Amino acid sequence: MALQVAFQSMHMKHTPYVVIFSLELLIWHRFAKSTESFKSFHCPQVNTMASLYTSQEAKREIEDLYKEKLASLGIPYEVYKVETSYGQTNVLATGDPNHPPLALVHGANGCAPVALEVYPHLADHYRVFAVDVIGEPNLSAETRPDKKDNAYGYWLNEVIRQLALDNVTLVGFSLGGLVIWKTLLADESNIKEAFLTAPAGIVNGNPLKGLRKVVIPVKRYMNTHNTKYIDQFLNEVFTEPDDFAHRFTGKVMLNFHLDFSSIPTIKKAEAKHIATPLTVVGAKHDIMFPGEKMIKRARKIFPSLRQAVLLEDAKHVQPREDNEKVEAMVLHRDGQDN
Repeated sequence: MALQVAFQSMHMKHTPYVVIFSLELLIWHRFAKSTESFKSFHCPQVNTMASLYTSQEAKREIEDLYKEKLASLGIPYEVYKVETSYGQTNVLATGDPNHPPLALVHGANGCAPVALEVYPHLADHYRVFAVDVIGEPNLSAETRPDKKDNAYGYWLNEVIRQLALDNVTLVGFSLGGLVIWKTLLADESNIKEAFLTAPAGIVNGNPLKGLRKVVIPVKRYMNTHNTKYIDQFLNEVFTEPDDFAHRFTGKVMLNFHLDFSSIPTIKKAEAKHIATPLTVVGAKHDIMFPGEKMIKRARKIFPSLRQAVLLEDAKHVQPREDNEKVEAMVLHRDGQDN
């Protein structure tokens, strides 16, 4: 599959650079048209197609990797199949059912087992519900919401209601962060607090740097299947090497229809309506969503911002040490605002 690339002025109000990628998985890039205004919250759009996978065999292979990662965690869990108006959603639940609820949302082209691996200690204090985001290479429906409206937010709120969860804490990475702030815009009445790590939709990075260091290696891999280009890509976005990410990324790139749609950046007028306590975590060396730029804007636009933290040594996908820092923030063992 060829990467879709379009160019537009870098001086427009909405950045043309669009990159999102998973917790330890894939990235995509596109110079897109400037982001249009959000469509009515009452008319969310959904993109559907016969299948997001290139073949049933490819789907089984990706699902096998999913199951491999889940089995490697060695944790007790329950599986919920949640019916929503956007399709069935697969949810993995772990931790004491008597503990307060926490919904964990992975990044693009990712899956719930990876999110559980990244934040393993949350289940010691919460009943964690790791959600497979719809339209991604996992066990949920292949329905892909439109990022320009609030479909993701309505979808996650449906999942929360169907699970009968109250006063929920939300934790999300990358695309998961975008899903969460859209959830807050749609209906935040049942949300206790939210933690966004390297979230999409607050700021974007330098498009030319992204093209050179990310898009070109990805495109070359897709055209040649030479894994050295995956190595180049992963080196730019991962702080630490990850063998599973290497295998999963390669499989997804060649066997799953990637989403090249543009990513809306939250408007200040929207952000001011969010009352839920927020923690925003940025990574200083994040090529997609630069941490310093993100923290600066978050402080300007979110009146409910409780904490803004910059991870000084991290790229987009943070190392284990920084993942533990994020866990400490969620568990309220954090330090002062950075």
